[in-house]
Amino acid sequence: MGKRIYLNAFEMNCVVHQSPGLWAYPEDEADRYKDLEYWVELAKLLERGKFDGLFLADVLGIYDVYQNSKNACVRQGAQVPVNDPILLISAMAYATKHLGFGVTCSTTYEHPYSFARRMSTLDHLTNGRIAWNIVTSYLDSAAKNLGLDEQLHHAQRYEIADEYMDVCYKLWEGSWEDDAIIKDKKNKIFADPDKVHEIHHQGKYFQVPGIHLCEPSPQRTPVLYQAGASTRGREFAAKHSECIFVSFPSIETAAPYVKDLRERAKKYGRDPKNILIFNLFTPIVGKTEEEAWEKYSRLSKHISYEGALALLGGWTGIDFSQYDPDQNIEYVETNAIKSAVEKFTKANPNKKWTVRELANFAGIGGMGPVEIGTPQQIADALEYWTETAGIDGFNIAYATTPGTFKDFVDLVVPELQKRGLFKTEYEEGTYREKLFGKAQARLKDEHPGAAYRTLFSHSKK
Repeated sequence: MGKRIYLNAFEMNCVVHQSPGLWAYPEDEADRYKDLEYWVELAKLLERGKFDGLFLADVLGIYDVYQNSKNACVRQGAQVPVNDPILLISAMAYATKHLGFGVTCSTTYEHPYSFARRMSTLDHLTNGRIAWNIVTSYLDSAAKNLGLDEQLHHAQRYEIADEYMDVCYKLWEGSWEDDAIIKDKKNKIFADPDKVHEIHHQGKYFQVPGIHLCEPSPQRTPVLYQAGASTRGREFAAKHSECIFVSFPSIETAAPYVKDLRERAKKYGRDPKNILIFNLFTPIVGKTEEEAWEKYSRLSKHISYEGALALLGGWTGIDFSQYDPDQNIEYVETNAIKSAVEKFTKANPNKKWTVRELANFAGIGGMGPVEIGTPQQIADALEYWTETAGIDGFNIAYATTPGTFKDFVDLVVPELQKRGLFKTEYEEGTYREKLFGKAQARLKDEHPGAAYRTLFSHSKK
């Protein structure tokens, strides 16, 4: 029996997420993204398959680097139109009991005071099933539409994010003491003011003097995901993250990152085993190998070359229309997702990628691996990744939705369960408890955020 595998479904509130062009596949239902019933049906399907969570991506801009224009991403529906992911969660949580929900929100464009309230509200309404995927954003189009001349520099975005986390920890962990809520109807006292504290935050980027607007939620701080793989992103992840989402195309590129990140975590007094790492993974499953490859062949005919390059342009900051399709790409320093370029150049110098090869690779499943085969072969690949790359789980992306997820639930999950690699029942408790064990509803004591629990109550006494 190998080590336990953790599974999220990887989705986005849009038509095209990771596989541009495949929304036109006859059986795909991605254009139902505006239909709340679609999301409720998906949540129920994932809970039937005992998935740990539904991981919702998001962007606040458009992919207009390719040809210096919006046309390709709009024409292909490449992550635009895109709706707010947070508004989906309450309905899905109401329809399920155990499934966790990870939502992507940027530290660059939303004030931590209002954001902290939104997450506490969701944590209350879901009985502690919320996770936050912390991102710093990477699209110039978002920066310009949110009041900036251009995207903030990569390093500055992470500097802001570090202070953002300080504010959130103070609000979530320190503002309200555990016994602040009294609910004394006889004396008409709902909460003890002496146990509710102003945080008095005065920083370089944020000034937040007051109390948190919400009483403590089941987890207080949501489960913390992070999706940065650059050097600066790794440092941030090593300090703050409980779970990390990466999208390495091969084990050769993933394994050094995993080793490096776990070493970095030790600097912050954290046990590297308390960080779960998820890699992007797109399965094409058939009951036979021949059926799986026939399915892949049909899907490949719908890949959009310009849609793939539109997404890649936003991820890398490179306008691939300037290159001949058969030209090799080289590493270019950009201000977008720095690791996106490195994955295909620096990290694997023995492989030379042409623009056409890169577009075809990213055309199904984005920048992560695509595995084609029987349930047994898919399970073999997942098991091999966890053993060899040292990761803990996968964000399962779809080629078509809900078809990819249904195939995985019906065919691959039973195989993983048979091998003892995946749970057969959910544990009770919050999202954090399901991931890290009972009596772990809140941040582990070793986590930097835990230090804020008594910051204000001790100074009062």
